[in-house]
Amino acid sequence: MPTEGSGAAIAASAFTPRDPDWRARVERLFSQAPFLALLGVELLDLQPGRVVTRIPLATRHCQQDGYVHAGVQATLADHSAGAASSSLVSAGTIVLTAEFKITLLRPARGEILLCESEVVKTGRMLSFCRSEVMTLDGTQKLHVASASVTIAHVMR
Repeated sequence: MPTEGSGAAIAASAFTPRDPDWRARVERLFSQAPFLALLGVELLDLQPGRVVTRIPLATRHCQQDGYVHAGVQATLADHSAGAASSSLVSAGTIVLTAEFKITLLRPARGEILLCESEVVKTGRMLSFCRSEVMTLDGTQKLHVASASVTIAHVMR
């Protein structure tokens, strides 16, 4: 089970995938999403119910004052949570965000935007996930945003 505690780290999950092809399904969510390619999102780690992603940051990711745009942070948190949820659903099911809330904790600036997402609770029709977003700048790692994401499981 995921561990409770403070900080941005998310523990490995004890969930079991319902689809034997779950890994390929999640990898497709990243390789076939044009908007993620535009942002430069990379999948770093994939486990049942858990995903780690990153974006090597560039000027195009910033708003007018030089901080990482809230939309970039929200996209990374949302899509990563959806991917974590997708790793647990049955074959023939897609995932769509039903609701999400992001709290921006501090201005984000750095070399890399990192996101750790995990499924907190999954059911037949919905999953509830959380995403923690950090910036990496040299050896400094700062927690910049937290998101809660409700994912709908939709049969094709």
